[in-house]
Amino acid sequence: MSLNEHNETADASIPSGAGARILVVTSVAAEQAAVLRGLAGKSDRFDVLVSGVGAAATAARTAAALALSPGRYGLVINAGIAGGFAGQAGLGAIVVASDIIAADLGADSPDGFISLDELGFGSARAEVDGPAAVCLTGALRAAGLPAISGPVLTVSTGTGTAEGAAELARRVPGAVAEAMEGYGAATAARHFELPVLEIRAVSNAVGPRDRSAWRIKEALDALEAASSIIAEVLS
Repeated sequence: MSLNEHNETADASIPSGAGARILVVTSVAAEQAAVLRGLAGKSDRFDVLVSGVGAAATAARTAAALALSPGRYGLVINAGIAGGFAGQAGLGAIVVASDIIAADLGADSPDGFISLDELGFGSARAEVDGPAAVCLTGALRAAGLPAISGPVLTVSTGTGTAEGAAELARRVPGAVAEAMEGYGAATAARHFELPVLEIRAVSNAVGPRDRSAWRIKEALDALEAASSIIAEVLS
């Protein structure tokens, strides 16, 4: 199903990136490979790069790619695997960000965390291409994939305790997942006045660090499946 066809039933507008190439940014080679497998034979409109881990590396690499090819891209997608918040996104779920939030960008204080917004130094919240996010979530569900939309947090330190998970959930009600790159990709896209999406496959629960419970292969398989639908919807 193309985006135009899906829009006829979903009453969503074509994302502003339609008609141009799409830049997909992943943090590591395994994520890049999963996305490329999903895109294979579906569309030639996508370029998929590896940025490195973290918001700073992702912002720099994304901005460099956009600067080196002015006018080439109409949409930036940050894609990869992520941790899912309990009760929101289970293992293997596909998360489409409704907002991208730098959840630990701010200041500590005796009274608790102070966000960048509260400090008056800008916003830790980056908007996504809303109509495209809605359309894509619907298409993923129609394809039988367990897709959910909600705020995706960008953190500089992965959560490793139940207390940390609870604090983030309190700080951003309704948060569905955490990763480490989305806000960086969104910042670069915003600088070039381009829309952005973040799509994640859940490999583990946000909370106590337990590598034995991680399902990275399954999450990469889910990311591959989602990428196939992305190619159909955004082509």
